[in-house]
Amino acid sequence: MCGMPQQPPVRSSAPRPSRPDASMSLLTNVMDHSLDDGYAEAAARKQAEDAGGMPKTVRAKLGLAAGLVLAALVVTVGAANARIAAPVVAKERQELIDRVERETKTADELESTVDSLRADVNARQREALKKSGGDQADLVSILSGATDVHGPGVKLVVNDAKEASTGGGGNPRETSGFSDTGRVRDRDMQRVVNGLWESGAEAISINGQRLTALSAIRAAGDAILVDNKPLVPPYTVLAVGDGKRLSTRFQNSADGLYLHALQENYGIRTGISVEDDIRLSAAPSVIVRTAQPSTEKGTS
Repeated sequence: MCGMPQQPPVRSSAPRPSRPDASMSLLTNVMDHSLDDGYAEAAARKQAEDAGGMPKTVRAKLGLAAGLVLAALVVTVGAANARIAAPVVAKERQELIDRVERETKTADELESTVDSLRADVNARQREALKKSGGDQADLVSILSGATDVHGPGVKLVVNDAKEASTGGGGNPRETSGFSDTGRVRDRDMQRVVNGLWESGAEAISINGQRLTALSAIRAAGDAILVDNKPLVPPYTVLAVGDGKRLSTRFQNSADGLYLHALQENYGIRTGISVEDDIRLSAAPSVIVRTAQPSTEKGTS
């Protein structure tokens, strides 16, 4: 007996696969909720309090108020002390300024007195020399450095090398005690001055310092001293005399050739020029150590 053909059974869809970590539900819960709810609530409450910027408890408020009062007290006391001390400091400062001004004025007056006495002494010396030495008084004053002079002459500038270097080996300047061959030394200036005297100079100054028969050129460390006064390079030497003749004779002398050798071998810079009018001031102090009247009568 044949009946209606039966339809094949309808298959349901395949079941959804389970999570791989389904067997580790406890561990998954711990990882997803690492912070306990109580801790999370406390953290949120603390964050809200911090955002408010003001303490919430009575003790905290009292502590803040006490701190503000203390800070205000310190500022007030400091301002009061500064206000009280200000007049005292200003008074002491003004007294110091007045004292400096008084001492400066006194020093200027003493210097003026010294200059007047020096001029008086020089005048008396010249008068005494005129009585015994005749017309040679002015010449003696010029040669001794006791009076100002001006006239033709030469200007010699001596300066250190641009790049001073230390010599080595058998360097003659190093063996003579020079640690830096590019520096101008006291013995160099001594030779320059002596060479100018020998070449006919009538009066000489170094950086405005007038030289006399008693002047000393020495060294103190790397500084050159003229009559115990330190000089700094460049060293400007002014010499009064017959300009052209003085320049030629000095450059051809042994001391002039020595200075030229320093320029050629060690880079020391030099320059000489003939000047029409050179002015030299008198020496700061000329001390007459011994004196005796001349037995010869001066010529008129």
